[in-house]
Amino acid sequence: MMDFASLANQVMLRCDQLGAITQSPGIVDRRYLTPQHRQANDLVAVWMREAGMTVWQDAAGNQWGRYHSTDANARSLVLGSHLDTVPNGGKYDGMLGVIAPLAVVHHCFENGIRFPFHIDIVGFGDEEGTRFGSTLLGSRALTGRWKEDWQLLRDENKVSLPEAMAEFGLAFDKVGDATLKPDSVLGYLEVHIEQGPVLEDKNLPVGWVTAIAGAKRLNVQVNGMAGHAGTVPMGMRQDALAGASEMVLAVESIASQFGIVATVGRLETRPGAVNVIPGQVNFSLDIRSEHNHKRDAALQLIEEVFRDIAERRHVDVNWQQTHHADAVHCDPYLSQTLSQAIQLSGFNAVSLPSGAGHDAMAMDAICPVSMLFVRCKGGISHHPGESVTSADVAASLQVIFRFFDAFSPDF
Repeated sequence: MMDFASLANQVMLRCDQLGAITQSPGIVDRRYLTPQHRQANDLVAVWMREAGMTVWQDAAGNQWGRYHSTDANARSLVLGSHLDTVPNGGKYDGMLGVIAPLAVVHHCFENGIRFPFHIDIVGFGDEEGTRFGSTLLGSRALTGRWKEDWQLLRDENKVSLPEAMAEFGLAFDKVGDATLKPDSVLGYLEVHIEQGPVLEDKNLPVGWVTAIAGAKRLNVQVNGMAGHAGTVPMGMRQDALAGASEMVLAVESIASQFGIVATVGRLETRPGAVNVIPGQVNFSLDIRSEHNHKRDAALQLIEEVFRDIAERRHVDVNWQQTHHADAVHCDPYLSQTLSQAIQLSGFNAVSLPSGAGHDAMAMDAICPVSMLFVRCKGGISHHPGESVTSADVAASLQVIFRFFDAFSPDF
């Protein structure tokens, strides 16, 4: 009988240990290709060896372990997530998706349980993009989508990505060695904290993910005419902030109309004096949906409404797209197997979309993907208050084990 509670306590302890590896004392802060990245990889490698796995680090700095199948020629089921964090982040975002399946594999090793497929666990070196500003570097290296112009990326200390890789013992021009052959991979399962409040609202420990939302981001600039706050009559003003404010409210209204999410997270006003009518406003727009056509239709309407507002208020508006990632839908067979594993574990198999990006988005380029969400307190993530319970982790371990047992490499 598998003692999921004891395994969950081990997972919690190991997440604490990884959370203590930080480049900024007092907070969780671990970034790509730093000494702390290497330290985390080394610690995970120790745990992988203890679980009977063959261990290696790939050409992009991702940490791997393989639990071998009874069939030497079998293909691999890959599980994993990222080991990097945002500055002042939490102890479970990413890390849980590496340590939880590792605990299940360790149990299988100790009890002589093998499968007709290899189980590969990967700890990606960079998902957050906090050091070099481009996300999913670790997982995109596996898909052959490593970009040549990334050699121009630099961190806040002006260290280039190639320089950081060389310091880590890697080579920028050898990253292709990390690319996986699609015919060697059966699928990818990522276990991750929900980073939202749905499971908590439904009082459920876990849920399976239907799709990962596709996002577009834009920088919007509204240009009016600055003027004296006391001498320009209200009807003669070209107030950039008043126009931008109306645009922000339109974003909220249109997103609700289309059943998607859209956020203005940053807004800057110039010249920014209390007695000057704002002449220019710059704001960000992040728009997401699990359905690309809904997102794009909403964005088209938003742009039309922006033009109408600008014309009526005698201001100019222009925008520039800075990010585009299409939605990724989870594989039907993997999702069905995951749903059944949840039910066999004694829980209601609720489904939900992911509004946040994950390594699964990159892995979708080479194999079927699926995700298991674990409840987190208050939906808090990317914050020191990030929290999961040992009981919920135990539930996730039970689901992973039953997923292994039900998974067929011939799907």
